[in-house]
Amino acid sequence: MNSLTAVVDTLATDTLSVAAPEVAQESLNVLDLAMKGGWIMIILAILSVIGIYIFFERYTVLRKAGSKNPLLLERLNDNIRDKDFKSAIKYCNKLNTPASRILAKGVKDYRFDNASIRQALENSAGLEIAALEKGLPVLSTIAAVAPMLGFLGTVTGMVQAFWNMSQAGDNIEVSALSSGIYEAMVTTVGGLIVGIIAIFAYNYLVSRVDKVQNAMEADIISFLEIVSECKEVAETDDHSEENAKTESAFTKTVFESDTL
Repeated sequence: MNSLTAVVDTLATDTLSVAAPEVAQESLNVLDLAMKGGWIMIILAILSVIGIYIFFERYTVLRKAGSKNPLLLERLNDNIRDKDFKSAIKYCNKLNTPASRILAKGVKDYRFDNASIRQALENSAGLEIAALEKGLPVLSTIAAVAPMLGFLGTVTGMVQAFWNMSQAGDNIEVSALSSGIYEAMVTTVGGLIVGIIAIFAYNYLVSRVDKVQNAMEADIISFLEIVSECKEVAETDDHSEENAKTESAFTKTVFESDTL
């Protein structure tokens, strides 16, 4: 009976050892894995840092540029009606936003015809948009170049693996091929990650620029309407004043004639 129990215990132990083999694998360290990608991973890391800096720097600028001041057009309307152009320009300079700088140019050119004012505003808006797009071409380049660098690392890694294979002769070991395969796979993953993030960041910033541009165009149209209305009111007032002077002169002439 004791021998039978011992046999059962032995079989149970063997079964457990087969069902649950020992796991003695090293944990995957992302940093160590990235270092196995070789020198191309250093370039990808530099590109990622540049891309992150451009994104947050442009995001801050576009967020400030996109903040709309509802009192801007109202204030300019009052100043222009009162012909207080200095206060209007001073207020625009105080705000120091792309929209206020554009409209300040329109206030300075108020005495020109509407077509000239429109052209000046559009030229100023083009310069402001170009300033807002600063750095976006670099981000677009990173989005395009990063995956290509990853594929380059794939090619160089496979070349390294086949070179090690040729040098090993008949005694080929997996460890001799692992470095090249690591470089091939890791650089591909790294390049795709950097490229995907960069293209999403680029498209997001472009959409913010388009939003700011649409707001600028709306402000330009509203400003031109204010200028047209103010000029019409001024012409009407001047015409009324001229008629009043003419009527007064005519009345004076008639009065003098009756007196004589």
